[in-house]
Amino acid sequence: MPRALWLLIIGMAVNVTGSSFLWPLNAIYIHDHLGKSLTVAGLVLMLNSAASVIGNLFGGTLFDKIGGYKSILLGIGITVFSLVGLTFLHTWPYYVVFLTIIGFGSGIVFPAMYAMAGSVWKEGGRRSFNAIYVAQNVGVAVGAALGGLVASYSFQLIFLANALMYIIFLLIAVFGYRTIQARPAKQTSFIQEKGIVKDHTKLYALLILCLGYLLCWVGYVQWQSTIAAYTQQINISLTQYSILWTINGAIIVLGQPFMNVIVKAFKSLKSQIIVGMVIFIGSFIVAASAKQFAAFITAMVILTIGEMLIWPAVPTIADQLAPKGREGFYQGIVNSTATGGRMIGPLLGGFLVDIYGMSMLFLVLISLFVIAIFTTSIYDRKLKETASLVQHTS
Repeated sequence: MPRALWLLIIGMAVNVTGSSFLWPLNAIYIHDHLGKSLTVAGLVLMLNSAASVIGNLFGGTLFDKIGGYKSILLGIGITVFSLVGLTFLHTWPYYVVFLTIIGFGSGIVFPAMYAMAGSVWKEGGRRSFNAIYVAQNVGVAVGAALGGLVASYSFQLIFLANALMYIIFLLIAVFGYRTIQARPAKQTSFIQEKGIVKDHTKLYALLILCLGYLLCWVGYVQWQSTIAAYTQQINISLTQYSILWTINGAIIVLGQPFMNVIVKAFKSLKSQIIVGMVIFIGSFIVAASAKQFAAFITAMVILTIGEMLIWPAVPTIADQLAPKGREGFYQGIVNSTATGGRMIGPLLGGFLVDIYGMSMLFLVLISLFVIAIFTTSIYDRKLKETASLVQHTS
């Protein structure tokens, strides 16, 4: 891998380590420390995610216009400002205000990081995005483990640790990313677009794929919201809950050699994603009947295998579909879709649990995964039809 990609990997690991001090504990803090219902907690997390969606789209567009370096610095700067504020003011309603601004700032960073990863090692294909994905999960493993430990002493230190990690990320970006050649390319118009399909057909395909991606995130984020609060109710400690995310990150990092062998068996990225979704269903079936910590560990292990197949594959497809000069915009769509799932998920999950209970939540989530399998199976149908038409007319 090129040196530039290693710098991006290190920066992403530091970035996510910082944010992982806080995000797994947000619902617990709002519910247990600020005394709000799960529905209110879902609304707060929805505001954070809505701001991230806007940040994702804004950051992707910025990458295409001014390049990755300036885009990332802007996003980090906004986030650092908000985290410093949150360190000193984390009562209601300041918590909501700063968490929303953090969502916007961090949202700008992610599509620029992914677009830069794709541009600095084009020949790497999915390996570039998988490397960034692994770096994220190194951050999840380290941050979640330390976060649970620190939170057991004081939530005040959680906010401080998050701010300090982002300041380190800022220094890495300032001194490491300036020389990375990830400049915005001249955009391709619809008329100039050559080859199999035009831009809008590729965009429609990406949007259909991202619909299933969004539904997967709606389910996945329950582990950070409703399932997190549920574990507290059945006397699973905060430290044990944080260990679940440490296991998640450790499997992703240590399991890469095995996963590299497994993904070679798939004929396409689409089949890889669909198998991952089926595995997701298995994870939530196990979680639905879990009462002991060991059962939640089993469900998390199954969930992790599924996400290892899905999460890196979607930005890879987006990079393959993106016309020249629109790479940032396409990665912005992917990241905003994931964030949209994180936005809808806590609110939907909180409402279902408050009104109908956990059993109804799991039933709805499994139904959403079935819909996601269907949309993923048809996302490239129009692409194939257009490709076939071009071959017949040429």
